[in-house]
Amino acid sequence: MRLRTSVAAAVGALALVITLPTSAGAAEGDFTYRHSDEAGITQTSGLADPRSRECITLPEVSDARSAAAHSPRNNTNATATVFAGVDCEGAHFSLRPNGGHASERLQVRSVVFS
Repeated sequence: MRLRTSVAAAVGALALVITLPTSAGAAEGDFTYRHSDEAGITQTSGLADPRSRECITLPEVSDARSAAAHSPRNNTNATATVFAGVDCEGAHFSLRPNGGHASERLQVRSVVFS
């Protein structure tokens, strides 16, 4: 009887693990930032449901010759730590989840979400 109960409990636990949502590795929501294009016109770009715990270099400002992005806005459910350099290097600043933001004075080239 104990063996049958133990097997049933193990199968039930396995079923729960398999049905966990796969979005656990992603922050839910949008992260936006502003940057200048090649013509010097300010554009707004963003990341939708970015992966958590993975450094993301912002593609529009990955070249050191381009001006850094600015005015980040974190509308995800995770803390966003933004960095002045590519590959999450240099000075950093954390933006709280669900609306954390900074002014155009904060220069940004990469971000990681908690």
